[in-house]
Parts: sequence; structure tokens; C-alpha cells
Amino acid sequence: MDSYTWRESAAWLRNLAPQLDRQPDTPEQAARMEIEHFIRLHGTKGGIRLETDEALGEGYLITRHGEDRVIRGGKTGILYGTYALLLGISDSACTHQDPADPEETGPSAGICRPYYGLRMLDCWDNMDGSIERGYAGRSLWFEDNAFHYEPDRIRQLGRMFASTGINVLCLNNVNVHMPAQELAGSLLQETAAFAALLRPFGVRLMLSVDFSLPLRYGLPTADPADETVRCWWKERADLIWKAIPDLAGFLIKADSEHRPGPGSYGRTHAQGANMLAQAVKPHGGVLVWRAFVYDCMQDWRDTKTDRPCAAWNLYKPLDGAFDDNVILQVKYGPYDFQVREPVSPLLLGMDRTSLSLELQLAQEYTGQQIDLFAMPPMWREIFDVMGKERIRAIAAVSNLGRDDNWTGHPFAALNLFAYGRYAWDPETDSKDVIAEWIRLTYDLSKSDEEKLARCLQSSRRIYEKYTAPLGLCWMVSPGVHYGPSPYGYEFQAWGTYNRADRDAVGIDRTEKGTGFVCQYPLRLRRLYEDPESCPDELLLFFHRLPYSFRMRDGRTLIQRIYDDHFEGYEEVLHMKAELEKLPLPEPDRTAVAQRMEQQLSNAREWRDVINTFFLRFSGAADEKRRTIFA
Repeated sequence: MDSYTWRESAAWLRNLAPQLDRQPDTPEQAARMEIEHFIRLHGTKGGIRLETDEALGEGYLITRHGEDRVIRGGKTGILYGTYALLLGISDSACTHQDPADPEETGPSAGICRPYYGLRMLDCWDNMDGSIERGYAGRSLWFEDNAFHYEPDRIRQLGRMFASTGINVLCLNNVNVHMPAQELAGSLLQETAAFAALLRPFGVRLMLSVDFSLPLRYGLPTADPADETVRCWWKERADLIWKAIPDLAGFLIKADSEHRPGPGSYGRTHAQGANMLAQAVKPHGGVLVWRAFVYDCMQDWRDTKTDRPCAAWNLYKPLDGAFDDNVILQVKYGPYDFQVREPVSPLLLGMDRTSLSLELQLAQEYTGQQIDLFAMPPMWREIFDVMGKERIRAIAAVSNLGRDDNWTGHPFAALNLFAYGRYAWDPETDSKDVIAEWIRLTYDLSKSDEEKLARCLQSSRRIYEKYTAPLGLCWMVSPGVHYGPSPYGYEFQAWGTYNRADRDAVGIDRTEKGTGFVCQYPLRLRRLYEDPESCPDELLLFFHRLPYSFRMRDGRTLIQRIYDDHFEGYEEVLHMKAELEKLPLPEPDRTAVAQRMEQQLSNAREWRDVINTFFLRFSGAADEKRRTIFA
């Protein structure tokens, strides 16, 4: 395959037109433009016809009429169906097989509809051009405290989203800073112009807003029970939706990590959320309220308070108290996007509240888009525990930036593509979506595709081994969250402890300990509370155990820690050698080689720092006599 940059293509879109030559006005026009370009580039056997059926909404149906293919769908469904067909034809060409019958397109035969209505990407972009926890360059649309973007690239972004099913973009950081508050004020018309670029691709904007915003406009309070405040938000919503009629809604981070919220006024989160929800409801808007709330000023001497308990303790009593257009957005684990966490109990126990599952594409604690970490296997595990029925929406923290390849590591584009697939169909198989992305992105032989797929499929397990296995969390350097620091957070105010000492490691979260396990349904509580049945991957998340504890395979706990870190390094070494053999195109080949070199160095550092840390505490030698720097 010829080398490429974003100007010519973007990962899995490479088999479509490099760019659309003009801005479409509607999703149907975008679909027709994609079809025209595709036929011009590749030709097809028979034609491709579009039929609008508004009753299908975001759904579509692909059928045959003689040699023609007919795509029938609603306003945006017709565009989703177009991408499904064109990418399906491209994928079939990659496998050198005849395309599957169009009726089978999508997760099930017949009409194909997304499982979740709101499939959102949360961007933590700041208007100075920086991105909080951004690892792929600067913002695609902000710089110098103003909008600054290339329309062609934003149009390409819309194609990427539509082709994999993402339909909402939250434009700005949940930690709202000036002048981002003005997106709903003096910058509103510029925000509306940006929304217009994405609208033909079925992508609506959402805005992060500051709960205390009324104070900036001269009100003496932001109390959600104050009628003046309620009227102010209603007037503000009227103004915003007049400029952007299809705005999806507001995203709020409140009473969290020093952000303002209703707690400042003695109000509950339900009262705060409902006040905002009532302001946006006449416009069909939703209010997404993040459940990431805990005591971020905890005294490390306090062994009773357990950060993972916080969200349940706050929100479970409010179950059923939120208005119907409030969506409580819950991180998949009770901590904060760690390498391994159990599914948050809130996702399993809030039966009368609309929920959104929050994932993280930005690899904050999982390699920062330098170390390879393919996320589909993780997501498959989450849905297998949680099920798909409990949540109404899905969101992911973006991994996008201004780098030519969009995601820093070329392979991190897989995570964005796969997220869209899971948002559309939560029963997606991780192996299938990895294989599909590889075929659509690279021209490789079957054996090389399989080699790359094995590396991607195993990358999460490998990263976990050489960093923080067995459910150990927060072993990273404070602040930057990159590199090993096993005691870096141990005396911090963030509630992030492993309590390692000379005798044992881990937190007792059973009923006799912090009681966190009691927040789970009985089947999971029974699984987690006994170290004999608790999955190895979560053992030290739920239990405090001596280094002499015998694992089910007969090894001691300390030997398992040593083995995992040595094996993780060796597996990175093997993965690096395998990837070097692949005939990847430039610039991906060079980028992957550079990142794998750094990942190998990282794995060595993690191995030596963590093993030395535990050797010095436990005094237990490695049974295999490998080098540990005591």
C-alpha cells in the first residue's frame, strides 16, 4: 500500500475516497458522494441505490434488486448503511472472497439498528490547544483560546465517526476552563459553525458546561433550588438551541476533584442534575451527569475510607430520583481507568436510573498511546460481566489529536474504530473487530494479518503483566501517570493505596474489610469475597494477602509477581520482533518501530522497579534466580 497521511485517508477509510471534494449538506448527500467516489475508484457489479424511510431512523436495511444493491434507511441510517456496504465490499476484497449477501450486513440479519441511541466521544480539549490526557498531539479544533481548524480535516473526522457509528462529539474538556465557558456565550456562533461541518455525517455536538456558570453572568448564586438560577439556565438553553437546534445536550462534572456543584449549596446531585435537565428538555436535550465523585482529599492514614465505595454510597440512595432526560455517566470501574478493575457496582445496581457506560480511549494508565494496548478484549470482558441491557448510552474519552495519524500510535486507531463497533453492537467479538480493522487498514498477507492480530489481541494481557498484575492499581508516577512508581501514590490525598509492607499487599474489600464487595449482586459478591474463587486478575484488588499465599497453580504470591513481570518483558521482546517482520507502510512502520523500542525500555523499567520493590519488602528470593536489583 502507498504511504498516506490524514490528507489522503484515515486508517480504515483508505479504500474509500481520500477526501470528499466538497461539504455535503445532508447525510443522504454525503452517502451519495461516498458512493459516487467509490464507484469511480473501484467500480461495482451493479449499481447502488438509496431509498429514504424515516421510520427507520438511524437504522438501515440493505437488499438486492437484480444486480443492484438498495440501501434503505432513515435520515442518518441511510449514511450508516452506505458505510456498512462500502466497507463491507472493501473488506470482502481484502479477503479475496465474494461479498456476503447484503441482507446479512450488520450485527444481525434484516434491519440493522444501533443498540445505544447516544454513542458519544468525550474530548478533553482546552481552548489553548492543549488536551488534558491527550497523547496524539494538540487539539484538532482549538488553538490560542479560539477555534482554529482545517475544515477538510473536520470533514474527514465526521466520515470516520459515521463510518463506525459514533453520533455525538462532546467538544470541550469536562474540567471547563476559560474561555471555554463562552462556547455557550460569545463563542456560540463559532460553535454553531463547527457543528454545521459535522451535521451531514450524523454527528451532533454536546457541550461540557460549568455548574457555576451563572456566577460569571452576575448572579449571586448557582444554587439549583434558586428560581433565578433555574430561569437563567432555561434562558441560556433557549439561546444555545436557537443557534444549534440539534445540540445533544450538556455534560457536567460536578462536586468532583474541586469542580463546583450542588453540594456547595447543600443540594443533592439529583437536584442539581434535574434543574439542568429541565432547562434542556424542551429542546429534546439530555443532561449527562458524570458519577466520578469521591473524596480527593483523603488522609492516607484513614484506613476506613475506601475510594471505590464512594460512587455507590453517593448515588445508590438517589436511584429513581433523576429526571427521565438525565443520564448518569459511570466509569466502567470504581477507580479511574486502571489496567484492571472490576465492573463498577453502579452499572449493576442502579435499576431506576438511565446510565451511560464511560470508557477511556486515551490510554492514561495503559501506555498513553506509546505502549501497545488494544482495548477490545477489555471491553468484551466488561460487557460479559455487565450485560448490555442496563445502560442507555455509551461514551469514551477521546484518543484523538493533531498528529498526522490522528491517534499517536498507528495501532491506537483500532481502539477508536472498535469503540464505534461496540457502541453500535455491544455483542461485538474482540477478535472479529481486530481482524476487520487490520484488513481495512493494511494490505497484508493472511499470515501477516494473523500475526498482527495475535499481537493486538494479547497486548492488554502483556501490558498488565509487566505493570500492575493481580488487580494492583496506582503503581504509576504521580501526575504524569506514566512509568513505575509503586509507592508514588501511597501517601497522597487521592485514595489510591496498595498498602504494601513487609508482610502483605492489597486491600481487604470483603465484608470484614472495607465492605466494598457488598455493593455487588450476590453472584459476584460470592465470587470476589473468597480468595480461593476470586479471579487471579482481581485478587489483590479485593484481598490483602501475605507474600507466602499459595495461588491456585501452586506458586506463592510473591513468585507470581516476579514471574509476571519477567514474562511481560519477554513477551514485549517477542512482540517487538514479530511486528518488525510485518511489511507495514510508511510512516506507520517507522512510528511502530519507535514506539515498540520505547515500550521495551518501559517494560524493562517496570520489571526491575516493581520486582525490586517487592523483594525489598518481602525478602523472598526469586525461585528462578533471575536478576533482581536488591
